Amino acid sequence: MEVEPVAHSPARAIRRAWLAQRWHDLTFLHWAVPPERVAPLLPAGTRPDTLGGLTYVGLIGFRMVGLGLGRGPGVPYFGTFWETNVRLYSVDGSGRRAVVFRSLDASRLVPVLVAQVSLRLPYKWSAMRLERSGDTLTYRCRRRWPGPAGATSRMTVRVGAPIPDPTPLEHFLTARWGLHTRAYGRTRHLPNWHPRWPLHRAELLHLDDELVTAAGLPAPDGPPVSVLYSPGVPVVFGGPTPVR
Repeated sequence: MEVEPVAHSPARAIRRAWLAQRWHDLTFLHWAVPPERVAPLLPAGTRPDTLGGLTYVGLIGFRMVGLGLGRGPGVPYFGTFWETNVRLYSVDGSGRRAVVFRSLDASRLVPVLVAQVSLRLPYKWSAMRLERSGDTLTYRCRRRWPGPAGATSRMTVRVGAPIPDPTPLEHFLTARWGLHTRAYGRTRHLPNWHPRWPLHRAELLHLDDELVTAAGLPAPDGPPVSVLYSPGVPVVFGGPTPVR
């Protein structure tokens, strides 16, 4: 099996858009972990994607804007919400690199229910907000449903200078052109497309998080190895295909 390269832009075009959305004000925190610690948590037909023998756990906070079907306009009200996700990194038998979400906390209940039913994605309904003071951002999350109810996350970062030339690790963690999920007895792959990330350095000022452990992962061992910020990108998803 030949694994696709970590590319700045997706190699596969999205011929027919299934979903369109925009991601704004993203903060990426990542911790390195041995792949054998997370392999049992990935869907059948996938394995941990690694760089230098390690894989990564990500905690990402952002604002979803204008979620809608196809390339049409976003759904009013329900298509815009805050989200915080916990994710892992995967590769399937066709060599497609992707992410696997262990949890996705969102501040609108209807998108949570739709995603749970349609793709069995582990969305959770949560109270969330983002506070901004100059170049400092604080993301807050408290889970409502389903459990563990009351799990919280609070992270504060200071946004720094733009990154003109991301490192191999920064590309590995952000240049992801699909997701893997297990739905109705089959592992599926959903491709996505967006422009190259505009990335910034960021400094983690505070972190008090329960979402990583609530997702069945070990508590982070020390500070994150990577802290990044992006003002955001427009995104298009293609429809799901089975993983063989």
